[in-house]
Amino acid sequence: METERKGGEKRSPLEHVAAFIVDKRKAFYLLYIGLMIFCVFASGWVKVNDDLTSYLPAETETRRGLTMMEEEFITFGTNRVLVDNVSAAQAEDLAARLERLEGVKEVEFDNTSDHYQTGSALFSITYAGTAEDPVSLDALERVKETLAGYDLYVTGDTGVSDSATLDAEMQVVMVVAVVIILSVLLFTSQTYAEIPVMLLTFGLAALLNKGTNFLMGEISFVSNSVAVVLQLALAIDYAIILCHRYTEERERMEAREAVIVALSKAIPEISGSSLTTLSGLGAMCFMRFGIGRDLGLVLMKAILLSLLAVFTFMPGLLMSFSGLIDRTHHRSFVPKISAWGRMVVKLRFILPPLFVLALVGGFFLSNKCPYAYSQDGLSTFAKNDSQIAQEKVNGTFGAQNTLAMLVKAGDYEKEGRLLRELEAMPEVESVLGLANVEAKDGYVLTDRLTPRQFSELADLDIEAARLLYSAYAVNQETYGQLVSGVDSYAVPLLDMFLFAHDQMEEGYVTLDDELTEEINDLYAQLSDAQLQLKGERYSRLVLQLALPQESQETFDFLDTLHETAGRYYDDYLLVGNSTSSYDLSASFVNDNLLIGILTIIFVVVVLMFTFQSAGLPILLILVIQGSVWINFSFPYLMHDKLFFLSYLVVSSIQMGANIDYAIVIATRYTELKKTIPLKDAVVESLNEAFPTIVTSGTILASAGILIGFLSSSPAISSIGVCLGRGTIISIFLVMGVLPQILLLGDIIIEKTAFTLKARLPIQAHSGNLRLEGHVRGYISGVVDADFSGTVHGTVNASVASSGRSRRPGAVEEEEGGGEDA
Repeated sequence: METERKGGEKRSPLEHVAAFIVDKRKAFYLLYIGLMIFCVFASGWVKVNDDLTSYLPAETETRRGLTMMEEEFITFGTNRVLVDNVSAAQAEDLAARLERLEGVKEVEFDNTSDHYQTGSALFSITYAGTAEDPVSLDALERVKETLAGYDLYVTGDTGVSDSATLDAEMQVVMVVAVVIILSVLLFTSQTYAEIPVMLLTFGLAALLNKGTNFLMGEISFVSNSVAVVLQLALAIDYAIILCHRYTEERERMEAREAVIVALSKAIPEISGSSLTTLSGLGAMCFMRFGIGRDLGLVLMKAILLSLLAVFTFMPGLLMSFSGLIDRTHHRSFVPKISAWGRMVVKLRFILPPLFVLALVGGFFLSNKCPYAYSQDGLSTFAKNDSQIAQEKVNGTFGAQNTLAMLVKAGDYEKEGRLLRELEAMPEVESVLGLANVEAKDGYVLTDRLTPRQFSELADLDIEAARLLYSAYAVNQETYGQLVSGVDSYAVPLLDMFLFAHDQMEEGYVTLDDELTEEINDLYAQLSDAQLQLKGERYSRLVLQLALPQESQETFDFLDTLHETAGRYYDDYLLVGNSTSSYDLSASFVNDNLLIGILTIIFVVVVLMFTFQSAGLPILLILVIQGSVWINFSFPYLMHDKLFFLSYLVVSSIQMGANIDYAIVIATRYTELKKTIPLKDAVVESLNEAFPTIVTSGTILASAGILIGFLSSSPAISSIGVCLGRGTIISIFLVMGVLPQILLLGDIIIEKTAFTLKARLPIQAHSGNLRLEGHVRGYISGVVDADFSGTVHGTVNASVASSGRSRRPGAVEEEEGGGEDA
C-alpha cells in the first residue's frame, strides 16, 4: 500500500484506511456476496410479533393478566362470520352444517336480532383449538369452503395475519419508492452511472439488516414492515455524500486516488451526519412501551449497516464503475434558487415573527392532539379484506368489547355474588363465569349438590351416588365431611361430574349405556368450561361491555369494575382491549416526555461538538422542534384521532433525521460568511444546500406518504402520513425560516462560539494592490494564505496581519491604479 500520494505528499491515517478498502475491494466483494447469501436464508428465520400488547411494560395490569391467562387458561379460537343475502331458513341450515364440520366446537346462531337482520346472518364460531392451532385454521378453511358462493365476511382472531398483509403491502410500497427514488436521483445526480452504485449499496445494506433481524429473537410487525423503507429514506444521504465527494475529487485526480481521498473526507462528514439520526432513534429505546426499543434498535442497526456498506462496499463499486461514471456525466438539472434566497433575505423581518406565532400555536395545539391507543376504529386510506369485513360486521350487528376479569379461584359462592352484581350493571351486556353457567335442570356448575340431588339430576341410583360421594371425600381427603353422614355432604356439581367421569373411565363405576353417554356428553361441555374459566389459581369471568373499546366513559367504568372486584377479592386482574388502551395511555405520558427530552439533549450535544457553539444548536433545534409541533397540530385541527405510537416514532425520527437539513444550511452559512457579506452568504448557502435537501427530503417525504396511503394498518399508515407531512414542513422551515434566523441571530452565534474570534471586516478593492498579511477571500479565486505581493485584479477578502495577531492587515493601492469596489 502506498504511504504517499503522487507528488510526495504523505497520506493521513484515514487515507491509509481508505486505500486499504479500495485496494482490497475484491476481497470485500467476496465477503459481502457470502453475507448476502446467508442473509437471504436468515431473513426467513425472523419471528414477527403481531401483538402490540406484548410490548407493554411487565408491571401493567394488561400484561400481567395476559401472562396469567396464557398460563392458566385455554382460549379457543373464534370467528364472527357474516353471510349476506340469505333467508332465515337458509341461515339455520347453514348453522347446522357448520356445526358438523371437523374442528368446529360450537356455532352460536338464533333468529334474534343479535344473529339475523334484514338478510344478513351472523355465526359466532368457536373452534377446537386456539387461534393459532392448525386444528382451528383447518376448520376455518372448511367453513369458507362450506360457505363458498355466498357473500362472506370473516372477522375474529383466527386466520388473520397482520404481518403477512403488511409484507404484501410493503412490497408494493418498496417498488413505488424505488421508482420515485430513481426519478429523484436522475434529477439531482451529476452522472447517470452513480445511480446503480447507490442502489447496489443500499440493496446490500437493506438485505444485511433484514437478514440479521433474527439476532434480536423477535421483532414487531411495525419494525418488520417499515424498516426497509425508512432505512432507504434515512440512509440514502450517505451514499449521495460519497458520490458527490468522488465526483469533486475526480476532476483533478485519477480514479483510484479520487476514491481514496473522497472516502477519507466523507467518513467524518457522514459519521457526523448519522449521529443526529442515531440520537433520535436511540431516544426511542428508553420508552417504557417496548415497541420503541424494538423499532429503535432495528433502525439503528439499519443505519450502522448502511454506514458499513457505504464505507467498505461502495468505494470498490466507485472504482469498478469509474470508467462508466466518467462517460455518463450530464448537466445539472437542479436549478439555482438565488431568487428564492433573495426573497428570504427580504422577508427576514416578516417570516420569523410569523414563525414564532406558529411555534407557540403549534406547541399548544399539538398538546391537544386527540390520541387513540387502539387501532380499532381508526381509518386508513387503504383497507384490507379483514378491515372491510370488520366494518361490515360491526356496521350490521355492532362491535364487541370483551373484557376478562381474573379472580382467585376456590370460592364459588363469592364468585357467584360478584357475577350477579356485574350482571346488574347497565354497562354490562353479559357476563360468563363458572357460577352462572347452567349445567342441567336449572342447576349451575358451581351449585353444591347432596348425593340425593345428584342422583336425581343424573338419574343415578341413590346408593351408587352415596358410594361416589364417599369416594370423592376420600380422594379429596375430606374425611370429616363423612362424620355427620354422607347424605349431608354437598359437592359442587362441576367437581362431582368431572370426578364421576374419571371414576367411570378408570372402571371403578359402572353405569348403563344411556347414562354413560349422557355423562360423556356433559363431561365434554364441563371440561371446555373448566379449561376456559377455571385455572389452578384463578377463575376467569368474561364480560361483554355495552361500551366502546376506548373512551373516557369506558376508562371510568374500568375504575368502577376495579372498585367492585376489590370488595370481594384482594387479588384480581382486568384484561382486554379497553385495559390495554388504558395502560397505553398511562405509559404514553411518560414516554412522550422522556423521548422529547432525550432526543433534544442527544441532538444538542452532537450539534455543540459539530459547530463548536452553544447558540447555533439552539437555533437549529428551535426550527425542527417547531416543525414537530406544527406537524402534530394537524390531527387536532382536522378532528382526526392519531395513533399514539405515531407521535413517539415520528417525533424522534423527524428530530433526528430532519435536523440534517438544518445542519447543511448552517454549515454552508458559517463557512461562507467568513469570506462574503452575511446576506450573500445566506443566498449562496441556499443554492449550495438545495440539491442535498431536495434529494434527501423528497425521498423521505415520498417514503412516508407512500406508507401512509398504501398501508392498511392504522399504526403503520399514521406513522407514514405524519413522517411525510413532517418532512415537508421541516423542508419549508429550513429553506425559508432558518436562513432568516441565522441572519438575525448571527450575533448570538458569534458570542456563543467556544473559540471566540473577532470577525474581520470584508475589504473590497480592485486594481493594482499590495497585500501584506494573511488573506482569506476571493482574488480571482479563493486565497487562504500568508501573502506578500501584488495583485492585479479584484480583492474581496478579509486580511489579517501575519503571525498570531488577528489585527486587520494592509491593503495598499499601488501607484497607477486602484479603486474601491
